[in-house]
Amino acid sequence: MNILILGSGGREHALAWAIQQNPKCDRLIVAPGNAGIAQMCECASVDIMDGDAVAAFAAENAVDFVIVGPEAPLAVGVADRLRDAGLLVFGPSQEAAKLEASKAFTKEICDAANAPTAGYAHFTDGDAALAYVRGQGAPIVVKADGLAAGKGVTVAMTLPEAEAAIIDMFDGNDGAEVVIEEFMDGEEASFFVLCDGTSILPVGTAQDHKRVGDGDTGPNTGGMGAYSPAPVMTDAVTQKALDEIIKPTMDEMAKRGTPFEGVLFVGLMIKDGQPRLVEYNVRFGDPECQCLMMRLGGQVLDLLQACAEHRLADINATWADDHAMTIVMAANGYPGAYEKGSVIKGLDALPEDSGHMTFHAGTTEKDGQITATGGRVLAVTARADTLKDAHAMAYKMTKDIDWPGGFYRTDIGWRAL
Repeated sequence: MNILILGSGGREHALAWAIQQNPKCDRLIVAPGNAGIAQMCECASVDIMDGDAVAAFAAENAVDFVIVGPEAPLAVGVADRLRDAGLLVFGPSQEAAKLEASKAFTKEICDAANAPTAGYAHFTDGDAALAYVRGQGAPIVVKADGLAAGKGVTVAMTLPEAEAAIIDMFDGNDGAEVVIEEFMDGEEASFFVLCDGTSILPVGTAQDHKRVGDGDTGPNTGGMGAYSPAPVMTDAVTQKALDEIIKPTMDEMAKRGTPFEGVLFVGLMIKDGQPRLVEYNVRFGDPECQCLMMRLGGQVLDLLQACAEHRLADINATWADDHAMTIVMAANGYPGAYEKGSVIKGLDALPEDSGHMTFHAGTTEKDGQITATGGRVLAVTARADTLKDAHAMAYKMTKDIDWPGGFYRTDIGWRAL
């Protein structure tokens, strides 16, 4: 097969790494890719937000299968355009992608499906939102309604924090919408399931670390590290999440004539063995994907293809009894303003095998050197028989990277360890 992956982050590097191991993969192209991806396969300069441009590129290159990595192209209907062009596509339709693109839509679906989630209110007016949080008090959660790359959420522990978040989201932003939710305490976990419109196949659990600083301090980020599997996702919790949240959601989407096809990333809050939905995403999480791909390997292509061909009922994921950990190295200043262009050294000396990989996110090659061009720059990933061993291996790799312009958390996996 000739395969095209859309995206340029650590998630897409991990997908490409796993898919390339499958003997069915003849030619692999990633658009636009990054410096790390370019070391292992072809990269192409294509506007992935332009469905017509992607369809034309796929036709010119005899592409058999397109895998859409990030959420933004899904939200504008790129998968629909590619399907209309007769291509086999992994990724939901624009309508189904509203499960991530609109927090208010997700809440409406949860109400219809009777899926347990946080109580909420939806606002298009800043003054009304401010009045609401003043009436509710803190802690409370303020979410921008649209796509915000994992950063449009403020978990406000005080009323002034909540007020500042609302003012910021509505400031000079015509058409802004905000969802305000009750604060849920417990332990968070990420649950990934493939859906082909009718069948559901669980493909792994992980726990992400959203806050920028050690001890879960500081502002929310796109994710500073992850590990898989998540111990809090016991068999009982997993079954409850499937029965009470995921299956009812999929049934409701199908009932509306917009069946969900792709990977559903289910963000859960678990307390006393009861999962509640935090949010849905309609693509693999980043950095959770890096852990999952390390653990799944080449079978990923078979799983994604079966999903796209509506035959998930005929396939299973094969899991080893192993653990993986990803540590994100980010540019100094992230998630605020950060420096671009700093040189990263020491990458060539790092091991690359089934137990060690450094996935690139925000990197570019310039004059033969790897430079940092994004906020989250590298995802240093290790896999081992135990989480403790994976932790030791991943942190050794981070210490061997010579990059004064970057930083990382030193406590990834602390809950499980």
